[in-house]
Amino acid sequence: MLETHLCTIMFEIKKICCIGAGYVGGPTCSVIAQMCPEIRVTVVDVNESRINAWNSPTLPIYEPGLKEVVESCRGKNLFFSTNIDDAINEADLVFISVLSNPEFLAEGTAIKDLKNPDRVLIGGDETPEGQRAVQALCAVYEHWVPREKILTTNTWSSELSKLAANAFLAQRISSINSISALCEATGADVEEVATAIGMDQRIGNKFLKASVGFGGSCFQKDVLNLVYLCEALNLPEVARYWQQVIDMNDYQRRRFASRIIDSLFNTVTDKKIAILGFAFKKDTGDTRESSSIYISKYLMDEGAHLHIYDPKVPREQIVVDLSHPGVSEDDQVSRLVTISKDPYEACDGAHAVVICTEWDMFKELDYERIHKKMLKPAFIFDGRRVLDGLHNELQTIGFQIETIGKKVSSKRIPYAPSGEIPKFSLQDPPNKKPKV
Repeated sequence: MLETHLCTIMFEIKKICCIGAGYVGGPTCSVIAQMCPEIRVTVVDVNESRINAWNSPTLPIYEPGLKEVVESCRGKNLFFSTNIDDAINEADLVFISVLSNPEFLAEGTAIKDLKNPDRVLIGGDETPEGQRAVQALCAVYEHWVPREKILTTNTWSSELSKLAANAFLAQRISSINSISALCEATGADVEEVATAIGMDQRIGNKFLKASVGFGGSCFQKDVLNLVYLCEALNLPEVARYWQQVIDMNDYQRRRFASRIIDSLFNTVTDKKIAILGFAFKKDTGDTRESSSIYISKYLMDEGAHLHIYDPKVPREQIVVDLSHPGVSEDDQVSRLVTISKDPYEACDGAHAVVICTEWDMFKELDYERIHKKMLKPAFIFDGRRVLDGLHNELQTIGFQIETIGKKVSSKRIPYAPSGEIPKFSLQDPPNKKPKV
């Protein structure tokens, strides 16, 4: 077993090859190139269009600060290529095989995280080759990361650390989201509850933001990997424990969609609904496992006409996500979905506005302008609690506000009694509406 220790052997690394030019490989190696100008970094991928985008002014992914980093190094000591074999053969170090170097990046702050990480974790095989590779990678990171922040472990410890870290973070989100449902039933405010909980130093205030649910490529994937691993190792109780984190996230999405339908007089058929935000979180164009996809699915299945706006997600990506066989059928997207060029266009003539991503710009919109052009009564469903400071103003304008984890006002426009059965089960996805 490799001991957890500081790397003291400096290797002469002149050329690095990273296989994979996605959300992790691209930003990580761009920062390595910037922080280590004497090292030639080549990022390779079989996807030619992705490599072409990395070599163009329009990068394939959006991340604050990434474009500046790439442009400062590209063509000097940072290269993007589809010539995988040559890059591997020429490299002194390849990010593959005997090494485990899990990333703990948060999209939206990835560049900052890479330049000033909480820790760097490197795991390797217990062979001499594996240990030499670990120490070689340590030597690269030591160019800018303090030695005390670089941890080395065996491969299993490294990989499980990544799974466990994301599982713990996802668990906290599901935990506060479960409390948000209780707050709505009792009249409590989940933000006040979260503040009180977070002041307990044993708990802390991170990842206690109630919302319509977590998304992204890591949380669900890593929790499900943990569930699979526990089942494979005959630990069913542990598997069921972590599966509940995913189940609660799914429940939160269905519960939010059901609340929209319930508030709109128990039907959204042929009603226009503006969806503001499609990325899974702000400051990224990533839509993987975005809650917006699932909210859109549930509303489409009930016959709603969706007008979707996101400042960083391309139209083509939204269409691809919603056209997935597990999300929609036949011509649902072409019939029911319109991609808007700005938020005002999306809200024009809408019955309701649904905020699914916490983009800062949504706090700055001209809501008087939006209200004038909406159908009445005009509803706002805030799935990210971005409008908390505007509730009084919005109600004065005339909006009916519904938000996660709080009853905004007891003066509601009448609708079907809350005791009625919701439009679709909160335990199962809504049934498909029969074609006419």
